[in-house]
Amino acid sequence: MRKQLYIACLVLVAMSTGYSCKKGFEELNTDPINILETTPDKLLAPALVNSIWPGMSRNRSFNNELMQVTVSQSDGDNTVFRYAFKSSMSDYLWNAWYVQLTNFKQVDSLARTEKISNASYQGIGKIGKVWLFSMLTDIYGDIPYSQALQGDQGNVVPAFDRQKDIYLNMFNQLEAANSLLASGASITVSSDPVYKGDVAKWRKFGNSLYLRLLLRVSGKTEVQQQCISKIKQIVENPSQYPIFQSNADCARIIWNGGTSTTDPYTSPYVGGIRAQDFRAPAICSFFLDNLITWADPRYVSSTPYGSGSIGRFGIAQASGGGWYGVKSGYLPGTGDLKGCYFQSYDNSSTGGTWSLQQNWYTGIIMQYAEVQFILAEAAAKGWITGDVKTFWYQGIASAINYWVPNFPESITSTEFTNHLTNLSAASEIWDDNLSLDSKMELIHLQKYYALFMTDLQQWFEYRRTGHPVLPKGPGLQNNGVMPARLVYPVYVQAANPSNYKAAVAAMGPDEIYTNVWWQQP
Repeated sequence: MRKQLYIACLVLVAMSTGYSCKKGFEELNTDPINILETTPDKLLAPALVNSIWPGMSRNRSFNNELMQVTVSQSDGDNTVFRYAFKSSMSDYLWNAWYVQLTNFKQVDSLARTEKISNASYQGIGKIGKVWLFSMLTDIYGDIPYSQALQGDQGNVVPAFDRQKDIYLNMFNQLEAANSLLASGASITVSSDPVYKGDVAKWRKFGNSLYLRLLLRVSGKTEVQQQCISKIKQIVENPSQYPIFQSNADCARIIWNGGTSTTDPYTSPYVGGIRAQDFRAPAICSFFLDNLITWADPRYVSSTPYGSGSIGRFGIAQASGGGWYGVKSGYLPGTGDLKGCYFQSYDNSSTGGTWSLQQNWYTGIIMQYAEVQFILAEAAAKGWITGDVKTFWYQGIASAINYWVPNFPESITSTEFTNHLTNLSAASEIWDDNLSLDSKMELIHLQKYYALFMTDLQQWFEYRRTGHPVLPKGPGLQNNGVMPARLVYPVYVQAANPSNYKAAVAAMGPDEIYTNVWWQQP
């Protein structure tokens, strides 16, 4: 009997304890700090900042080496400037940008919910996706697109879309973004490190990006007329398709640079790249010699643009003085690497705040100058009306003004007229009687400098046009041909083998020499 009473008491205690555990259980087990749900305004700023940094990183270590901006001091194998590099170079951008694509997808999808319903965030989310997807497909070729970003739905082995289909859908996305942003729906200022909540400027960026991508595939016969027609429509209908009108419209994040500016974003170079790493590669002679010949205000500070030995591009003189670069593509053991270099930040250096490591202006997504050179090319080919020379002039002036704000953006200024005199003396001046190829060289040589620090755009444009003409050193590999793509990351081959094999079968060998769709004849 005593044993039965004891058991009964235990049961009653357990029942009461169970009841007390259930009472207030949900409240006690809800974290008051961590957010269980999110909104577009919480996701946008991190997505933008974390998308810019991978492009900045690979601009420095990959694009600049291929495009003869810098030359590494290396006699070893796997040197990018010799067109030879490890396949592991492929992993970083694929991994980094697909993560941020998920965030841009959520910015778009959450803004479509009944609870939020904000057309501007939808449009910005779509622009963010097109921006990153366009770079990924231009780097790798065919990539997961229509089935990408579906891990939350259980699809972890997405099919690879053909590049043509990706581009056509991106055009649709930018059309939709333009319409959505026309609503003018307000967004939170603090959520937008690019335009501080100015939705009209986001609309200009979306359409300027549209022009970039239309031009990129305009050489393909099957879409050429569609691209030409749309470029013409955008240019001739500024109220329906507003585009960049000055450097004030540039898509960028301004880093705080260690100053008292209210912007809280510090350049990723400060913590991501060591100071001494900026002095490791030399400036390439191709990049520097043109600036010297033109007496260009971007390569060295001088009155009225400042003073000191550090250029506005952050170029520092080599020890011993003098402005000179190193030839790219040298044979191992034959390089003279005592050239200028990109300076890291140094408080004791005159003009040091203009160094690349903490420069305010390196967080570039797209510049107004690029749009002017797009219009110059379209006009030179007869696709749009307008004076080619004026577009070209404006591209040059705005490209200089971006880095040297005291240099007027106006092409009627005395300073710009003097710069044209320098270009004329160097036989780099516009002439309407030149052949189209010669005009393309002039346009793309200046566009090359305008695209400085803009992710991998120099490389993309060179692959599309073959301009500007780059000298070829004797040490180049890959048969001396500019690499056409990066190979797919190794883990993709293992994790998604069927779709990987299908992509290779459709596009061609998974090698750096395989042309992507828009490069193919």
